[in-house]
Amino acid sequence: MNSAAPAPFPLRLPAWRSRLLLLALLAWLATLAARAFYLQGLHYDFLQRKGESRYSRVIELSATRGMIVDRNREALAISTPVESVAASPADVDITPEQTLKLARLLEIDVGEVKKRLADSRREFVYLKRQLPPEQAEKVVALGIPGVFLQREYRRYYPAGEVMAHIIGFTDVDDKGQEALELAFEQTLLGKAGSRRVIKDRLGQIIEDVESVHEPQNGETLTLSIDARIQYLAFRELKKAVVEHRAKAGGIVVLDAVSGEVLAMANLPTYNPNNRGQFDPRRTRNRVVTDLFEPGSTLKPFTAAAALEAGVVKPESVIQTAPGQLTIGSRTIHDAHPQGALTVAQVIQKSSNVGAAKMALSLAPETLWTLFHSVGFGAAPRSGFPGEGVGKLRAFSSWKPIEQATMSYGHGISVSLLQLARAYSIFATDGELKSVTLIKRDAPMRGTPVMSPATAQAVRKMLEMAVQPGGTAPRAQIVGYRVAGKTGTARKIEGKGYAANRYVSSFVGFAPVSSPRLIVAVMIDEPGAGQYYGGAVAAPVFSRVAAEALRLLAIAPDAPVDNVVLPPASSPEIREEV
Repeated sequence: MNSAAPAPFPLRLPAWRSRLLLLALLAWLATLAARAFYLQGLHYDFLQRKGESRYSRVIELSATRGMIVDRNREALAISTPVESVAASPADVDITPEQTLKLARLLEIDVGEVKKRLADSRREFVYLKRQLPPEQAEKVVALGIPGVFLQREYRRYYPAGEVMAHIIGFTDVDDKGQEALELAFEQTLLGKAGSRRVIKDRLGQIIEDVESVHEPQNGETLTLSIDARIQYLAFRELKKAVVEHRAKAGGIVVLDAVSGEVLAMANLPTYNPNNRGQFDPRRTRNRVVTDLFEPGSTLKPFTAAAALEAGVVKPESVIQTAPGQLTIGSRTIHDAHPQGALTVAQVIQKSSNVGAAKMALSLAPETLWTLFHSVGFGAAPRSGFPGEGVGKLRAFSSWKPIEQATMSYGHGISVSLLQLARAYSIFATDGELKSVTLIKRDAPMRGTPVMSPATAQAVRKMLEMAVQPGGTAPRAQIVGYRVAGKTGTARKIEGKGYAANRYVSSFVGFAPVSSPRLIVAVMIDEPGAGQYYGGAVAAPVFSRVAAEALRLLAIAPDAPVDNVVLPPASSPEIREEV
């Protein structure tokens, strides 16, 4: 029985399904076309960035920090180029053996190297900053892709410890940390630039594409400091501190005409070129920041206040016998009891009793007004960071004993810079000069504080103080007339004064006929037996002022045989408060 094969079953799809598939394909193609148009036409910068990220880099161009120079253009702080080792973690291709060699060359732990290179999302990371040239060359010789050298600048200070407290220092990023490097950061810093480059897979620059920003170097800072005077001031201060086995010392030299600081030195000091750990006790500028009771160096201001108020004249007689004065439960003593002294002799022989009697003859407000007008209790505004303000209490709270002791520099605190500046009223005709560490193009007028007659009268008293019969004959200078005042103040200890810890000081100016230099010296806790200001600080003034006057070619105003020292057998005129 023959049977025929069944006819094939026809497969028919609905027409709508084929049309739906076609529409889906067309929609997908349209989406791809729109995405391509969006990426390549409207959002082209995205793809450009992705492409450039494989080979293009923007490199920072360091700006050179501005130089610091003295008034004669001698370099005091300069920036020298150095190489730092950096890497682009995304481009680094390094073997374990190369990692070990790199760590050894950089003198850092292998784990630290791996840690810094681990984040491939970072385009830049420092491995070691500011290497010596020969060490940097050895790193390059390893040929590690993605590891390269970055040009930086390191600060160098030619004068080292001599200028340390004036200039200060910078950190590893060349940013000011202390003194004038910090105070004038914005002037010295400059602005970094940048450029776009193309690098190969080894991290080497093969083409400069464009300069994005040109670096702007910092400005040069010209100081009022005279490096020659600074060196001799530092030398003589160091000699005195060593000779008298003192704890510390400070000296400042001012131009009496312009108010410019010509020298400022401190001990102990430090070397700013040594970037190890800095001891804060060595880095602070004691001349500007540290405060002390000025002792007898304040007596000329008491005399000036009494003269200006008209209660005394230079020849007025004050009875200081029997060498002590009791006020309430307190007694003021003179180191050497005297009898009747003129006002001029009170300053010459540094009588505490005489100064106290002058102060008590004044209204408290009168004495306070003079102290305040010469800058005590206020920052000297020299531009140096961290200036000491000092202590000058309101006159309304003064008790009679406090008014008396303040007349000879107890119960008030000042910085050495404040004290030197205050003496400008005696070096001029009663004008208080503003002080600055930046060179001035022309002298500035001072602020009138007292009459020229009063200033000139006190100047004569200060000249008597450095002659035989005064407390500071060792301050005399061959060929020049000198004026000044010693101070020997006990240091505060607990609620009273120490028995054998002193601050020895001297402030003076020369030549008296036309004052040009004001020099203030402070020796903290001399420990070699002598502690009077006339024996410890006055000789430093004499040596520094003598050489500085000659360096500046200032004409002598006295004969060469003007120095007259008291006979060795005569007792030394001393003061102590």
